[in-house]
Amino acid sequence: METPDDVICDASAPCHAFIPGMSSAVPPTTPKSGKKKKAAGATVSGIDVAKDVDFARWYQQVLLKGEMIDYYDVSGCYILRPGSWEIWEILQDWFNSRIKLMGVRNCIFPLFVTEDLLNKEQNHVEGFSAEVAWVTQSGNTKLEKKIAIRPTSETIIYPYLASWIKSWRALPLRLNQWNSVVRWEFKNPQPFLRSREFYWQEGHTSHLTSQSADQEVLQILDLYSFLYRELLAIPTVPGRKTEKEKFAGADYTTTVEAYIPATGRAIQGATSHGLGKNFSKMFDIAVEAPWQDGSEERTLKTFVWQNSWAYSTRVLGVMVMVHGDDKGLVIPPRVAPTQVILVPVGITAGTPEDVKQGVLQCIDDIQKALQNDGIRTETDVREEYSPGWKFNHWELKGVPLRLEIGPKELETGLSSFARRDSGGKGSIPTPSVAAGVAELLKDIQSDMYARALAKFRDNLKIITKWADFAPAVNHKNLCLIPFCLQEDCEDKIKKLSEGTADSSTEYDARAPSMGAKSLCIPFKQPSELKDTNTPCLRDGCNRMAEKWCMFGRSY
Repeated sequence: METPDDVICDASAPCHAFIPGMSSAVPPTTPKSGKKKKAAGATVSGIDVAKDVDFARWYQQVLLKGEMIDYYDVSGCYILRPGSWEIWEILQDWFNSRIKLMGVRNCIFPLFVTEDLLNKEQNHVEGFSAEVAWVTQSGNTKLEKKIAIRPTSETIIYPYLASWIKSWRALPLRLNQWNSVVRWEFKNPQPFLRSREFYWQEGHTSHLTSQSADQEVLQILDLYSFLYRELLAIPTVPGRKTEKEKFAGADYTTTVEAYIPATGRAIQGATSHGLGKNFSKMFDIAVEAPWQDGSEERTLKTFVWQNSWAYSTRVLGVMVMVHGDDKGLVIPPRVAPTQVILVPVGITAGTPEDVKQGVLQCIDDIQKALQNDGIRTETDVREEYSPGWKFNHWELKGVPLRLEIGPKELETGLSSFARRDSGGKGSIPTPSVAAGVAELLKDIQSDMYARALAKFRDNLKIITKWADFAPAVNHKNLCLIPFCLQEDCEDKIKKLSEGTADSSTEYDARAPSMGAKSLCIPFKQPSELKDTNTPCLRDGCNRMAEKWCMFGRSY
């Protein structure tokens, strides 16, 4: 089995680079490579199960004890505490700043949709029919017509675009909303990954030409890839979904796929859909546009081209699963609500009062210096807790960097530090603490990405023999296979790989081993298969492969 080195998207190869004629939406930056660090040690801080022993319990405990969520009375719905919502706000602010440069404007539409509108695009509603939650009663009165709570907003927004778009000169029209949606029918909900209500952004845009629409699809996908890579320190594979897995009602769907090493499963990170004219024809979103036919210039009615795109609070779950360890959360510095925690140390009952006050004043001065440089900093000067208790508390919350200040640090003029990601310790000169901390945070960010990238690369395999496919999947790998792209073959691959994992690969008894599904057709292919007479991997398919396709078990 071969491991490909160039399928995972990195800063030097954004999504658009694999599509001829596409321009960049995000200026490339190169993440600094870091050395591999020793894995986290024994279970502490209230996490009483190791990540590699019982992943489901570990995940639940990290989220609860790390104060990211709390459970709610309605099954499948969760309270997002400040520990998670503040990360979401950081991501939201970043994404807003980027899409506004593209001419996207934020708005908000109601959460209710009539049954008639929801049913108008049949392929679309069939994709969500099992998950739609309905309002059927108001007080003691049954409604004459039931009303759906939005599972997504195409059928809410598009009737109004038909009346708003009066001229081709108004195009492209780019709208986005930040909201929650409800998808109800499923078993075994998991916070962030599979919840009945979740939060996201959903962009809805209209274009005069397919070229404009297609370019935007990949510009947005570049932003998603950048968000995962540069903010969350998570590598992804960008690609196109197969016809079977594309968004209901779309012409095509593009995706960024992440990998969870602890479970060996992929997870869809974000999607950007080219809707073509499917919805515009249904909702009569059309303009009179200039058209040149030989020497004759005239105007013709034309339906607009549309896109929709979204990422959700699922990104928070992916971040926790990829980076968290047996001590709790590990949060990348760029999205950490608290990047640095300052803790006094070495103060005892016998410490002179002037020395104690000197330590507290030094902590206060350092906090102000860091905050003045835009570094999100907190202090923990509570006297009722020991330094060791505080260390464990802030490690559980995943704060990237801890600074320790005590009498020794006052005397030497050095500030001691401990990194959350690697446990590495050292000291930096207190007079230049802001510059030293900024450099450490950069190193932590890049090292976290480097470790995640190495694990992804180690577990992405090129498979060219059918006999190797199931064993590779069972060993927590994702597989690139030559594939015919036909839906019946996709179904058979999934069926043939069901239930083949041994018990050691099952992370959750409530979620028994599933079949491997198609994840995406990577934009960057290991090699060209067209006209090579390479057969589809599955025994008995008897068709030629069209593309390399990434398969694996998935959330």
